[in-house]
Amino acid sequence: MNKLLGMQAFVSVVECGGFTGAARRLGVSVSAVTKNVGRLEAELGTQLLARTTRRVNITEFGREYYASCRKVFGELEGVENALRQSQEQPRGKVNLLCPAFFARVNLLPRLHEFNARHPDIELDVTLGDRHADLIDSGMNLAVVVGDLKDSRFASRLLTRGPRVCCATPEYFRRHGMPQRIDDVMSHNCVVSRTALWQFREDGRTVEVAVKGNLVVRSGDVLREATLSGLGIAQSNWWLFRQDLAAGTLVECLKKHRVPGRSMSVVYPPTRFVPRKVRVMIDFLVEITRV
Repeated sequence: MNKLLGMQAFVSVVECGGFTGAARRLGVSVSAVTKNVGRLEAELGTQLLARTTRRVNITEFGREYYASCRKVFGELEGVENALRQSQEQPRGKVNLLCPAFFARVNLLPRLHEFNARHPDIELDVTLGDRHADLIDSGMNLAVVVGDLKDSRFASRLLTRGPRVCCATPEYFRRHGMPQRIDDVMSHNCVVSRTALWQFREDGRTVEVAVKGNLVVRSGDVLREATLSGLGIAQSNWWLFRQDLAAGTLVECLKKHRVPGRSMSVVYPPTRFVPRKVRVMIDFLVEITRV
C-alpha cells in the first residue's frame, strides 16, 4: 500500500471529525478514505480509529500515531518550502540587531554589495546588544560579542582573534611606543570595560593596571577616541582590524597578545531557516572573515 496516502487519510479523518469531511478535504470518495485508513491499520496491526454509527473516535495508539504523522508532515512541508525558496529570489524584511561599532565598521561600508545582490530584501537594523530578547522582539538575527551561553538560539561564528593594543602613529611619535608590558602604565590609556589589561608573558597571563583621562562604555566610541589620538587602547582585534590594515592605527606589544572575544550571529532555532535570513547570515560571515 501507499503508506503516505493512508497517513494523509487518517490525519484528515482526525482533523475533520469523520470520513465525510476527510473525503471532502482530500477531494476523493468516502470509500477511498475508508479503504486507505483500513489498509494503514492492517499494516500497523492495530486500530487507530474506533468507528460507531454516529461518530469516529481516535484510540490511544491512534493519538500517538497522529502526533507522529503531524511531525512527519511538518518536516515534509518544511523541506518543500525550503526547496521552493531555493529557486526563488530572496525577498522580504530582515530584522537585524547588532552593536553600533559593527554597523559602522563592518556592515554599512559593505551594505551596497548586499543590496545589489538582493534588491528585494529590506534590511531593518536596530543598534544594541540585548540579544536575549531576540525572539520576543521579532528580530530575525543578532550579532553577538563573547561566549554564547543561551541554548535557545542557533548560531554561526563570524570571527575571532586576539586582543590588541594600538594607537595612532602620531601618538607614538609624541609619546614613544611601549616596548615592555609595564611601559603602558606611563601612557594615557583609553579605558573600556576594565582598567586591568591582560598580556601574555613567559607562557602565563598577567594583568597590568592602566590609567587614563577617558573611560568609554562603547566599542564604537573606543575606536573613535583611539583614532583621534587620545591614547592607547586595548580591545578585540576585529574592532581595529580595518584601521590597522590602513595604517591609521599601529599595534604595540604584539608578542604579548592574549586571546580576544569571539563574534557570532545568532537566530531563533528552526529546522529550515528562511532564505532571506540565510543570505544575510552568509553576507555577515563574508564581511567579517579574515
